[in-house]
Amino acid sequence: MDKWFVKWRPYTGNLETTPVGINEYLPMGKSVVLGAQHSFAMFGATILAPLLMGFDPSLTMLITGIGTILFFLITGGHVPSYLGSSFAFIGAVAAVTGYSGTGINPNIGIALGGTVVCGVLYALMGLLVMKTGTEWIENLMPPVVTGSIVMIIGLNLAPVTIQSVIGSSFDSWMALVTVLCICSVAVFTKGMIRRLLLLIGLVAAYFIYFLLTNVLGMGTPIDFSPIANAAWFGIPTLYAPVFETSAILVIAPVFIILIAENLGHFKAVEAMTGKSISPYMGRAFFADGLCTTLSASVGGTGMTTYAENIGVMAATKIYSTVVFVIAGVFAILLGLSPKFGTLVSTIPVPILTGASIVVFGLITIAGARIWINAKIDFSKNGNMLVAAVPVILGTGNYSLNIAGFDLGGIGTATFLAILMNLVFNFKNKQKEVSVTTEREIATSEPLLKLNP
Repeated sequence: MDKWFVKWRPYTGNLETTPVGINEYLPMGKSVVLGAQHSFAMFGATILAPLLMGFDPSLTMLITGIGTILFFLITGGHVPSYLGSSFAFIGAVAAVTGYSGTGINPNIGIALGGTVVCGVLYALMGLLVMKTGTEWIENLMPPVVTGSIVMIIGLNLAPVTIQSVIGSSFDSWMALVTVLCICSVAVFTKGMIRRLLLLIGLVAAYFIYFLLTNVLGMGTPIDFSPIANAAWFGIPTLYAPVFETSAILVIAPVFIILIAENLGHFKAVEAMTGKSISPYMGRAFFADGLCTTLSASVGGTGMTTYAENIGVMAATKIYSTVVFVIAGVFAILLGLSPKFGTLVSTIPVPILTGASIVVFGLITIAGARIWINAKIDFSKNGNMLVAAVPVILGTGNYSLNIAGFDLGGIGTATFLAILMNLVFNFKNKQKEVSVTTEREIATSEPLLKLNP
């Protein structure tokens, strides 16, 4: 293994033809522009996740910036990644808090407590991997399992988001309009606009909602008065975690999902860069777990590496980890603006619902893509059952009760997928097909392709 930090060198190639390596850096001007691009790529999903859980988006944005820089330091610049707010926590948080989808979650404390413990477990797992390597994790969670887990996340969350607009015809139609706005950006645009599909789609739907409500009086109008009163710069409100055993047992197992998700991301980065980052996966797991713990300790969401930013790397062929530090700085500056946070809080529930429908649907399909790209043989009963049973249990929110504590649908299905794979595929373990091209790796590109 190399020294802690990569051996930096200036980039001397042609940007039109030659990729920028992990350990290479560009002139400051170009690096700043590229860092801003990565901050835009993660922006939509990073603020959407806290909104869906009732967390402060400004605080989350601030912490993701700090977390990304800390991730860079812990991994020594060997792993190009942005740490954003994780969607894997949404179902578990909703289960333990009963969040209605409007404003700050009144039970945010118990959600934070569970997330803190989740981060600690994840960090400890990272330390273990640093000592033992990653092979046993890959054997424990092969693509047939990780695909199931990712799919479960999307399907389990579907009822949560749909319920928020039931009962209002106008809200239901606006949710659909939001879906169409985002999909239109994804399909009919090119280049940078397509890379910002969530952000631009939300802005377009927001404008339509404003015209229909504030101008035409068809629904509940948007209240802009808090924005004018908000300061341009300030420290976001912090929240303290509350540790309840029942909430911990539901939220803490999410670390298994994070491992599966990030394992796929890191393999994708390896394929794109042609550089092995497996020796640094333990550091990366530890960094993500530590940042999740620190984030939840002050009121932020759990964190994970972002496929959106991996997609930007796939499109630009620029893998320099220095760029992610700059992206983190941009996120910190946005997080220190209360006016930005107040503006985000004015986004109506139906628009958030429409965005979440798209995001959760894409998460579901990403699970299927893992199966397809790994060439899982579903003619084998073991693989078929490992995929089928947990997905249905997770979709139906089937939950086991252990000693009076509810594991939640995602947690139960995740544990069952791992257990079933160990039992039913023990004798006939298939050798998973390694996928080496960018276009064949499920997580090497964003959930929607961003190339023109």
